[in-house]
Amino acid sequence: MAERRKTRQVKVGGVRIGGESPVSIQSMTKVATSDVKGVVSQIKRLERAGCEIIRVAIKGLDDAKAIGAIKKNINIPIVCDIHFDHELALKCIKAGADKIRLNPGNIRKKADIVEVVKAAKKARIPIRIGLNSGSVFARLQPQAVNHKVDLSSALIGSAFAYIKIFEDLDFRDIIISLKASDVATTVEAYRKMSQFCDYPMHLGVTASGSYDQGIVKSSIGIGALLLDGIGDTIRVSLTADPVEEVIAAKRILSSIGLRSFGPEIISCPTCGRCQVDLGSIVKELEYSLTACNLKLKNGGPLKIAVMGCEVNGPGEAKDADLGIAFGKASGVIFKKGKIVKTVEIKNAVKELLRQL
Repeated sequence: MAERRKTRQVKVGGVRIGGESPVSIQSMTKVATSDVKGVVSQIKRLERAGCEIIRVAIKGLDDAKAIGAIKKNINIPIVCDIHFDHELALKCIKAGADKIRLNPGNIRKKADIVEVVKAAKKARIPIRIGLNSGSVFARLQPQAVNHKVDLSSALIGSAFAYIKIFEDLDFRDIIISLKASDVATTVEAYRKMSQFCDYPMHLGVTASGSYDQGIVKSSIGIGALLLDGIGDTIRVSLTADPVEEVIAAKRILSSIGLRSFGPEIISCPTCGRCQVDLGSIVKELEYSLTACNLKLKNGGPLKIAVMGCEVNGPGEAKDADLGIAFGKASGVIFKKGKIVKTVEIKNAVKELLRQL
C-alpha cells in the first residue's frame, strides 16, 4: 500500500477530513428531505450502522427549510447537495448546514458561485466541488457524443475552473470529488488530480448500479485509489438501502487495513468436501459480532476463521486468532492452529463467541 497522500485538513461539523484523520464514511438519505420525520429516522439507522457524515438532496425550498429541524435530531454532520439553483445553497447555509456540495456541471455562473463561497466562508463551513461525469458530459456536447473528449481531463478541467474562483476569494476549505460511472475513468481522474493539488478527496463511483454490481465497481474503484494512498472520505453509491452503503464502506476500509470495525471473519468458498451449511453459520456469526470491536494488543483486529473442512482448517487458517473447521457432525475449534475443543455443529457459533 502506498503512503497516504498528504492533504490539507477540512472540518465538517465534528468530523475532520484530510490531514492525518481516518478515512471517513458517508452516505446519502433516500427520502424527500422535506419529510423531516422520515429523514431523521433514516439518518438514525445510518448512525447506528457507522455512518459519520450524511448528505441530503436539496431539490427545492421546502427541503432547505427542513435542515434546521433535521440537525436538531441527529448526531452527525449534514451536507446539503445543491444542483441548478445556488439560492438553495444560501438557504441551507443560513439553516446551519455543515457543508455544501456544488456541482460545476449545473451551477456555472461565476456570480452565483462567488455568492455561495462568500456565505460559506462567513459561516466557516467547507464546500465540496462535486464533479459528476453525467453533468460534465452534457456540457461538452457534441464533442462528448462523438467521443472526442477525454472525460477524466474534462472532470479535472471543470474542477480547476471552480478552484480558481474559490482561491481568488481566499477560500480553501475545499473537498474534491471526480465521480464517473465508469471505474477506469474515475480512477484515472483522481490519480491525475492528486498530482496537482493538496485538497482532500471524496471518493466514489457514481451511479454504480444495483447492489451486486455497485459493490464490485465501488470496491475496485475506491479500493484501487485507497491502495494508491488517495482518498480522505468515501461514499459507496448503491441502488439499495443506504445502510448497505455504510456496511460496504466499512468492509472496504477494513479489507485494506485503513480502519478496524471489529473482528475480521475469513471463510472458505466451500467445495464438495464441505458437509455443513457454512454460509448460514458465517451469517449468524457476522450478525452476532455486529457491535463487537475487539482488537489484539498490537492494535489490529482479531481474525476469526470459519472453514468447511479439514483441508482449510487449522492448516491453511493457522494464522487466525480463533477458528473452527467442520466435519460431518461436528467441528473443531482452534487457536493459532492448535485444536482446543470439539463442538456440535448446532453449538458452533455459541462456542466461538464464548471462546472469543
